[in-house]
Amino acid sequence: MSGSILLFIPSYNCEKQLVRVLGQLDASVRSLFAEIIVVNNRSTDGTENVALAEIARIGDPRIKVLRNCENYGLGGSHKVAFAYAMRNGHDYVAVLHGDDQGRIRDLIPLVEQGAHTEVDCLLGARFHPQSSLVGYSLIRKLGNRLFNALFSLVVRRRLYDLGAGLNLYRTAILTDRFYHRFTDDLTFNYGMILAHCHLRHRLKFFPIEWREDDQISNVRLVRQAMRSLRLLASYSLSAKRFVAAEHRDVERDDYPYDVFSPVPQSMAAAE
Repeated sequence: MSGSILLFIPSYNCEKQLVRVLGQLDASVRSLFAEIIVVNNRSTDGTENVALAEIARIGDPRIKVLRNCENYGLGGSHKVAFAYAMRNGHDYVAVLHGDDQGRIRDLIPLVEQGAHTEVDCLLGARFHPQSSLVGYSLIRKLGNRLFNALFSLVVRRRLYDLGAGLNLYRTAILTDRFYHRFTDDLTFNYGMILAHCHLRHRLKFFPIEWREDDQISNVRLVRQAMRSLRLLASYSLSAKRFVAAEHRDVERDDYPYDVFSPVPQSMAAAE
């Protein structure tokens, strides 16, 4: 394992699931990450209180809560985490969604083997041949596979997923903020995968277990499908112009946040 890795956990109204996600981070897992941030996107339930209480219980000063100053959307939370990673000198930023659909254990062996040092992005793929999907409806499986095929056709390479919630990025590819004008909503990762292909980033898809049980989906299928098709159409006309274009509904120069550290920095990590 090489390089400083930030683990980023985007969270919105997932108080029940976030406890389980943080429960995945035992001492051996935490040892692989220089810092862990739970980014609360202005949740209206008890997500933040649950996060602070669980972090205090774990007792590891490397885990913090960031609260977005506004609801920026999932894409906006990514931009918060990317900026935080670069500002604090991390070489990589890993993403694990706070709704407990993914499992950090699917990424850990790759990090331990140093696979992240050989590519620009490690992308968890729900539709990798070796992946396991639990609780996914048939219509969602068919819809995702159709979009994977369409995007693959346009970018001329096999894409096993357009955006699951378990990924790892090399910070060096983020320094020019190519992603800053991408959508702040759930289609942010669609813009990212298109940009990765145009910018010739080195991608490696890996199999994951992905579950749906008690999660509350924020996906609006028809609206997201239409927006995704518009993004793909824009890219197909000119990939260069697509990456440089403004895709957000609300333009921002920055995505400010507040930081909460429930465990004093002087305390040693405890299990």
